[in-house]
Amino acid sequence: QVQLVESGGGLVQPGGSLRLSCAASGTISRLNIMAWYRQAPGKERELVARATSGGSITYEDSVKGRFTIARDNAKNTVYLQMTNLKPEDTAVYYCYTESYSFQYYWGQGTQVTVSS
Repeated sequence: QVQLVESGGGLVQPGGSLRLSCAASGTISRLNIMAWYRQAPGKERELVARATSGGSITYEDSVKGRFTIARDNAKNTVYLQMTNLKPEDTAVYYCYTESYSFQYYWGQGTQVTVSS
């Protein structure tokens, strides 16, 4: 079993920055995918950024150039640096990991609110 603990959410003004962290612990086999999803009220959960162990990185179009995903494999941790935040980025952000054996896990979510 893998536990994911997220941190770094909060309230920020438009144009501001936040850094989310997600640390995986427990019985961890090598993690293939580490990613961030988000879900705004009344909307479906969507992929924000995804990083594979092989170095492939994918971003949702609206965050390209503003968000950066990074992973520290030694610490089983993934980060999401968010800059130039906009009100439409307001959502609960979820960490996601997937092993090579296709076991996947979700974090509990952390609220990001962008408002003046």
